[in-house]
Amino acid sequence: MKKIICLALFAIGLSVHAQNDLPKQAIEIAPLLIGEKIPSITLKSVDNTDVDLLELISKKRTVLVFYRGGWCPYCNAHLAALAEAEKELLDLRYQIIAISPDAPKSLKVTDDKEKLNYVLLSDSVGELSKAVGIAFEAPENYKATIAKGSDGVNNSFLPVPAVFILNVNAEIEFEHIAPNFKNRISNDLLIAVAKSLKK
Repeated sequence: MKKIICLALFAIGLSVHAQNDLPKQAIEIAPLLIGEKIPSITLKSVDNTDVDLLELISKKRTVLVFYRGGWCPYCNAHLAALAEAEKELLDLRYQIIAISPDAPKSLKVTDDKEKLNYVLLSDSVGELSKAVGIAFEAPENYKATIAKGSDGVNNSFLPVPAVFILNVNAEIEFEHIAPNFKNRISNDLLIAVAKSLKK
């Protein structure tokens, strides 16, 4: 009996260890696929309150955006571009939710600087990025920057920039994953896809 218990504990230990192991590079990630569901996770808002992600998604079709942080100029350019597309997406009855490892106070800086109307959420621990399969081990030269942005919570992972379009059941209907962080989906393509999914 002791042997069985030891084997079971060993297997659990291996499983936990495997979950903590992150891909070494952005190109090695294994994201959720179209048809799969975004997991139920509580994140922090700009004002540091808890937000039930699935409850938010259940209200409207959602453009769910993962970005690296407010320190990333490519991410800020993408957030600003999304702000330009927001009216058309709202007219199509979508909402935009953007998520990064930044702490709430860093989100507030981004929100104020970019003058965004859509929702920014904090995933500093990386629970959501890891569950979605887009987290990878941050290169050494990024660790101080991401630690500062996350208020010391994160110095180990980065999310690969990604855009998911979800229905109200949190099911993925479209995804655009960008291992090369300089490449982002254009507004024209995003809006075209959003329109086609509404038909």
